[in-house]
Amino acid sequence: MDTLCSLSGLDPLWDWNQTWYTHNPELSNCFQNTVLVWAPCIYLWVLSPFYCLHLYCHGRGRLPLSSLCSAKLLLGFFLASFGFVEFFYILLERRQEIQQHLVFLLSPVIRSLTVVFAVCVIHWERVRGCRSSVFLFFFWLLGVVCSLIPLHAKVQLAVDQGLSPDIVRYLAFFSYFALQLAQLFLSCFADQAPSGKAVLKNACPVQDASFLSKILFWWFSGLLFKGYRSPLQAEDLWSLREEDTSEKIISDLEEEWTAERTKLQQQENHLSTSIALGSRLPEQAQFLRKIQKEQSSGFCLLRTLARSFGPYFLTGTLCLMVHDAFMFSVPQVLSLLLGFMKDEDAPLWKGYFYASLMFLLSCLQSIFNHQYTYTCFTVGMRVKTAVMGLVYRKSLVVNSAARRTCTVGEIVNLVSADTQKLMDFVVYFNAVWLAPIEITLCLFFLWQHLGPSALAGIAIVIFIFPLNGFIARKRSKLQEIQMKYMDGRVKLMNEILNGIKILKFYAWEKAFLEQVLGYREKELKTLKKSQILYSVSIASFNSSSFLIAFAMFGVYVLIDDKNVLDAQKIFVSMALINILKTPLSQLPFAMSTTMQALVSLKRLGKFLCQDELKPDNVTRESFKSDVDGVVFENGTFSWSKDGPPCLKSRISVRVPCGSLVAVVGHVGSGKSSLLSAMLGETEKRSGAVSVKGSSAYVPQQAWIQNASLQDNILFGREKKESWYQRVLEACALLPDLDNLPAGDTTEIGEKGLNLSGGQKQRVSLARAVYRKADVYLLDDPLSAVDAHVGQHIFNKVIGPRGILRDKTRVLVTHGMSFLPQADLILVLVDGEISERGSYQELLNRNGAFADFIHTFASSERKDCFSEASQRGSRRLSVRLSVTEYMPFSRDLSQEQLISGDTNSITFEPLPDSDENHIQEDLGKLTKVDKARIGRVKLEMYIEYFHTIGLPLIVSIVFLYAFQQAASLSYNYWLSLWADQPVINGTQLNTDLKLGVYGALGFAQGIAIFGTTVAISLGCIIASHHLHLELLNNVLHSPMSFFESTPSGNLLNRFAKEIDAIDNMIPDGLKMMLGYFFKLMEVCIIVLMATPFAAVIILPMAFLYGFIQSFYVATSCQLRRLESVSRSPIYTHLNETVQGASVIRAFNEQSRFIMGVNHKVDHNQTAYFPRFVATRWLGVNLEFLGNGIVLAASILSVMSKGTLSPGMVGLAVSHSLQVTGFLSWIVRSWTDVENNIVSVERVKEYADTPKEAAWSIEGSSLPPSWPQKGTIEFHDYGLQYRKGLELALKGISVHIKEREKIGIVGRTGAGKSSLALGIFRILEAAKGQIYIDGINIAEIGLHDLRSRITIIPQDPVLFSGSLRMNLDPFDAYTDEEVWNALELAHLKNFVSELPDKLNHECSEGGENLSLGQRQLVCLARALLRKTKILVLDEATAALDLETDTLIQSTIRSQFEDCAVLTIAHRLNTIMDYTKVIVMDKGHIVEMDSPSNLIAKRGQFYYMCREAGLL
Repeated sequence: MDTLCSLSGLDPLWDWNQTWYTHNPELSNCFQNTVLVWAPCIYLWVLSPFYCLHLYCHGRGRLPLSSLCSAKLLLGFFLASFGFVEFFYILLERRQEIQQHLVFLLSPVIRSLTVVFAVCVIHWERVRGCRSSVFLFFFWLLGVVCSLIPLHAKVQLAVDQGLSPDIVRYLAFFSYFALQLAQLFLSCFADQAPSGKAVLKNACPVQDASFLSKILFWWFSGLLFKGYRSPLQAEDLWSLREEDTSEKIISDLEEEWTAERTKLQQQENHLSTSIALGSRLPEQAQFLRKIQKEQSSGFCLLRTLARSFGPYFLTGTLCLMVHDAFMFSVPQVLSLLLGFMKDEDAPLWKGYFYASLMFLLSCLQSIFNHQYTYTCFTVGMRVKTAVMGLVYRKSLVVNSAARRTCTVGEIVNLVSADTQKLMDFVVYFNAVWLAPIEITLCLFFLWQHLGPSALAGIAIVIFIFPLNGFIARKRSKLQEIQMKYMDGRVKLMNEILNGIKILKFYAWEKAFLEQVLGYREKELKTLKKSQILYSVSIASFNSSSFLIAFAMFGVYVLIDDKNVLDAQKIFVSMALINILKTPLSQLPFAMSTTMQALVSLKRLGKFLCQDELKPDNVTRESFKSDVDGVVFENGTFSWSKDGPPCLKSRISVRVPCGSLVAVVGHVGSGKSSLLSAMLGETEKRSGAVSVKGSSAYVPQQAWIQNASLQDNILFGREKKESWYQRVLEACALLPDLDNLPAGDTTEIGEKGLNLSGGQKQRVSLARAVYRKADVYLLDDPLSAVDAHVGQHIFNKVIGPRGILRDKTRVLVTHGMSFLPQADLILVLVDGEISERGSYQELLNRNGAFADFIHTFASSERKDCFSEASQRGSRRLSVRLSVTEYMPFSRDLSQEQLISGDTNSITFEPLPDSDENHIQEDLGKLTKVDKARIGRVKLEMYIEYFHTIGLPLIVSIVFLYAFQQAASLSYNYWLSLWADQPVINGTQLNTDLKLGVYGALGFAQGIAIFGTTVAISLGCIIASHHLHLELLNNVLHSPMSFFESTPSGNLLNRFAKEIDAIDNMIPDGLKMMLGYFFKLMEVCIIVLMATPFAAVIILPMAFLYGFIQSFYVATSCQLRRLESVSRSPIYTHLNETVQGASVIRAFNEQSRFIMGVNHKVDHNQTAYFPRFVATRWLGVNLEFLGNGIVLAASILSVMSKGTLSPGMVGLAVSHSLQVTGFLSWIVRSWTDVENNIVSVERVKEYADTPKEAAWSIEGSSLPPSWPQKGTIEFHDYGLQYRKGLELALKGISVHIKEREKIGIVGRTGAGKSSLALGIFRILEAAKGQIYIDGINIAEIGLHDLRSRITIIPQDPVLFSGSLRMNLDPFDAYTDEEVWNALELAHLKNFVSELPDKLNHECSEGGENLSLGQRQLVCLARALLRKTKILVLDEATAALDLETDTLIQSTIRSQFEDCAVLTIAHRLNTIMDYTKVIVMDKGHIVEMDSPSNLIAKRGQFYYMCREAGLL
C-alpha cells in the first residue's frame, strides 16, 4: 500500500506522529484516498452474495416502484456518475503523469462500480419484497463516516489555500458527500407494502417501520401520542403480527409436541414392559419413577419450546453478547480519560475524543440491550400463547381419570401463574450462563489494575455465591410451598364461587372463609420467610460492590506501602465493580427464576402428558338407516385404567336405528356410565362399541354457556328460522322467549344462573334437537321439569310422535309413564344389564322390574291425558314455562322470575334517557370486566400506604436516607483518598482511611437489609388486609352480585391481582425507592464536581418528567386493558373444562379452540404494546442519560486545570450510572402504578351492595329458636329489583308447627320465591315473615339461616372429605354423622369406601353420581334437624324406589318439624297437611289435597295432568 501511495507522491499509509502525538491530528492522504474509500466497497462486495442469497430464500413478494425507491435508484446513478466523471477528468488532465495519480484514478472507479452494484442490490431488494435494508443502511453509514475525515481535510485545505487549484475534484467530492448523506437519509425510511397483499385493519406499524425506527422503537411513538391525548381503548390497539397469532404459533408447535409426547410414552411403555410380569415395584421405586416421569415430561416440553422459539431467541442472545462487549469497553475509555486528566501535557482534543467515545459506546450499549430485551419478551409472549393453547387443547381431550386429578382451579393456575414463570425464565435464562463469564471478565480487568489484590475480590464473590445459591434454593422450595397453598386457595375460591348459593342457604360462609384464610395465612407465612431470605440476598448484593472494593483496596494498600491508590485505579475499579454488580444481582434471580420455571415445566408437562380419551373407545361409522344405530359387543368399561369397572359382565346391546331405548335403574347403577361409554368418555377394557352417524348429548346436569339463549341452542350452527322455531315450540321454550327482555338474544349467566333448573334442561335439550343428529343420548333430561312439561316434551320431542321419532334415542329416565312407549327397556343393576325387553315383555316376566312397576306405578294410568282434560288445561298449558325476565333482574331461585302473562309486566315510570339506556342493555346480564381509564388516583396510593401504617413508612424513608448518606460518604471519602499526595512513594494514614471506608460501607449494608425487610413486611401487612377485605366483601355480597359478575373476573382478583399485590408491588417499591435515593446521591456528586452541570441536569429533569408522564399514561392504560382481556380467557377455560363432554359429543372442539385463540390473541394485543412501551422508554431515556455522561465528561475536560482527577473520576463514574437509574426509576414507578391497578381492582368490590349483617351483637334470640317451627307471612311482598313488579304479592299465610305444606304451581308462579324470602336471599319489599313470633328481618342472616334447613334442587359438594361436606364446623360427633348417613340410605355406600368418612370428594363432587350427591344433601338436613325444612324439587334426580325411601325418611325424621316442599311430582305431597297453589305471585288456593281436589280448582287440573286422578 505504501508503494502504491509513494508512486502517487503521497505520504506513507500511517504515521503516529501525524495522527496521535500531535495537537492537530489528521490521517495521511494515502489513508484517506485508499482505506477510507475502499472500506465501504470491501464491505459491500464481501457481504452482498450472502445477503442476496438470504433475500432469495426469504422473498416476500415484489414491491411496487415507489417514489422512495425511484429516488434511491436515481441518487445511486448520480453517485456512480460522479466517480466516472472524476476518473475521466484525471485521465484527461493528468494523462502525461498518469503513474503519479494511480491512487486517485483507482479509487473513483472502485467507488463508482460499488455504487452501481449497490443500485443493483436496491433493485433486487424491491424484487424480493425487502422494505427496509439494514445491509445498505450500514453501507451508506460507513460511506458517510469514512468521508467525514477527507471532508474535514478538504474544508481545512480550502480554507487555507482556496478552491482554485483543483476546483473540479473539490466540487465532485462535496457533491458526492451530499448525495451519500441523502442516500443515508432515504435508507432510514421503509418502502411501501407489496401490491396485492391483504392489509390488516389497524396493522402493527413495526411491519412498516424502517431499520432505524425498529432499533430505536420510534414506530411505537404514534400509540404513545394517542394514549397521552386520551386514554387508550381496546379498539385503538394494533392487530397482532401473523407470527404472533395463536393459530400460527400453535399449529407449528402442536406437531412437535405430539411427536415428543409419543416418544415419551414409548419410553414409558418400554420401561413398564421391561419389568418382569407379575412382579411389583417397591413403593419407593414407584414414587421415584413417578417423579422421573414428571421431570422428563417437563424437559420434553422445554425441548419442544426450544425447537420452535430457539432460533429467534438466539438472535437476542447475540445482541446481548455485543452489548457486553460495549459494556466492558466503557471502563477502559474511562481509564484513558482519567489518564488524560492526570497528564498535564495531553492535548485537549484527546479528552473530547474520549468523552465522545464514551458517549457513543454507551448509546450502542443501550441499543443492543433493548433489542435483546425486546426479543426476549417477544419470545416470552409466544411461549405464553403456545402453552395456553396446549393446555386448552389438552383440557378438551383429557380422560375422566386424569380430569379428576386436576381441578379447574389448578388448570386456571397453569395458564396464569405457570405461564408467567416461563415468560420470566425466557427473559432471565441467559444470565445463568452469561453472568459467570461477565464476572470472570470483570475480575480479569481488575487483576490488570490491582494485580493479585483482585484475588481478595474473588474471595468475596466466592463467599457471596454459595450464600446466594443457598438462598435461591431455599426460596425455590418456599416458592413451591407457596404455589401449593395458592393453588389450594384459588381452587377453594373457585368452588366457593360455584357453590355460593349453597353456602348462603346453609350459612357456611364463615367455615369456608376460615378455610381460605387458613390457606392464606400459610401462604403469607411462607412469603414472609421467602422475603426475609430475599432481603439477605439483596443486602449482600447491594453491598457487594463495597465489600469487593473494601477487600481489594484493603489488601492492595496493606501488602505493600508502595501500592498507591490513585484516581485511575480507584474509579476504573469502581466502574468495573459496578458492572460486576449486574451479573452478581442477576445470577441468583436468574437461578431462582430457572428453578421456578423448572417447577412450572414439571407441572405443565405432567398435565400435558396425562392420559387422553382413546379414539378407539368408540368406533364411529357413517349413518345407514338399515343397520343398528348403537352396538355394544361384550363391553366392559371403567372410569380409569386401573379402577374397578363401572359397566361389567361384558355388556352386549344392539339399538336398532330409529328406536327409543329407555335405561332405568337405581341411583349409582351405571345408567350415566352407559351413555358415557357410547360417547367414548369411559375407558374400554374389552369388547367394542360402535355408533352410526353423528351424536347429540343432553347431560344429566345441563351445561349452559355464558352466551345468548340463541347461541346456546344454535351451538355454532347456522340459524334456520323455520327449524329453529319448531325446536323452540317442541322444547316448550316459546312462552319463555316472550318474557325475556331481549327474546332469544338475552344473555344467559354463567352455568345458566338466571334460568330455572327446568329451563336449563330444556335449553340443553333444544341444543341437541336443533343439531339434527343421527343418535341422541338423553341423560334424564325430564327430571328437572314439571310433570306436565315433561309430558309435553316427551310427546313433542322424544316420543313416537315427536320430532325425533326417526332418530335413534337412548333415554335414561326415572319416569314410569314414559316406559310403555319405549321400544326397548334396559334395566341396570350395579353396572350390569339385569333385564331387557319391551315394557309388556318385562311385565309378563314378573321379575324385579315387574315388582318395581307394580309397587311404584300402580296409581298411574297409562292414558294420562284424555281429550277432555287436554281441552280443560289448554288455557293453563299456554303458560307451560313462562318466566318473566325483566331488564337488570336476576332471580336467585330455580324458577327465576315470577310467571304471568306478558301484558301483566309493569315498570315504574322511567325518564326517557333511562328508557334508552335500558333498551341498549336489554338482555345484557353479566357485567363485563371493564378497564378503568386515566391515571391511578392519589387516594389509591394513600389507601395502600395507610394499610402499611405511618410508623413503618417513616422508618423505611429514614433507613433509605441513612443508607444513601453512608454510600455518598464512603464514595466521597474514596475521592479524597485518591487525591491525597504521594510522599516518598507512599500515602499516609492508609489504615485510618481504610477503617473509615469500611465502617461507612458496613453501616450501609445493615441499612439496606433493614429497608428491604421493612418494605417486605409492610407490603405483606397491606396484602393481608386487602385480601381479607376482598374476601369479606365478596362473601357478604348478595346472590345478585354473583349472578351478574362472571366467576372468571372474581377468580382473576383472587389469583393474578392478589399475586401482583403479594410480589410485584413490594419489588417495585424496593426498586423505585432504591434508585431514587441513588439518583439523589449521583446528582449531588456531579454537582459537587462540576456545578455548571446544573445547567444540563435541570432541563434534563424537566424532559425526564415529561417523558415519564407521557409514558405512564399509556403504560397504565395498557396494563388495565391487558388485565381486563385476561379474565375472559379464564372464564372460557373454566366453562370449557366443565362442558368438555358436551363439546366432544357435538364435535365442536375446533370452534371452541378458535374461540380461545381469539381471546388469547385479544389479550396479547394489549400485552405486546405494553412491553414495547418499556423498550421505547428505555432507549429514549438512556440516550438522554448518555447526554449527561457526555456533559459531565466534556465539562470535566474543560475544567481540567481546576478539577482533581479524584473528583473527575467520582463524577464521571457515577454519571455513567445515571442513565440506568433514571430509566429504572420511571420503569419501577410505572410498575408500581401498573400494579397499584391491582389494588384498585381488588378495592372495586368494596362499594358494591352488601347483604344484611350475618349476626347482630347483643341479639336476644333464644339458643333453641325456633322451638315450634311456626311461620307467618303478613301481607308479604318481594321484588327482584326496584322498578319491577312484585314477584310475591300480598302473601298472608300461617303455617302451624309440624304442618307439612306442599307448594305447587306452574313454572315461574313464585314457588321458589317463597323459599328465597324465608332465607332472606331476597329481602322483603313489604310485609313481614315471623318464625315462632320473631320478625326474621330483625335478626342476623346467619342466626336465621343456620336454624332452618333447605335441600336445594342442585346438589353441590365441595372438594374435601365427605365429613367436611356434611359438617364443615365439626359440630357433630362421628356417631351422629353415621346415623344421618344411615337415614339417608348412604351408610352402606360410605362404609364400603376405603377412607369411609374421610373419602375425598372431587371438585363439585364429581366422583359421586348425581343421585348420591342429592342423598348427601339429605344427610346434611338430617344432621342439622332444624324445626323448619324446605325441599326444593329435592328428589328430581332419584329413581322412584330411592325417592320413596327418602319420602318415608323425611316423614319419620321430620315428623315434629314444619316441612315446606316445592313439588314438581304431585304424588309426593298427596298426604301433606296442606297444599298451597301459586300463580303469578299470588296464593290462589290453599287447603288439604283432598279438599282442593273436591273444589275442582287449579290443583285438581294439575293432578289430572299428572295422571293422579
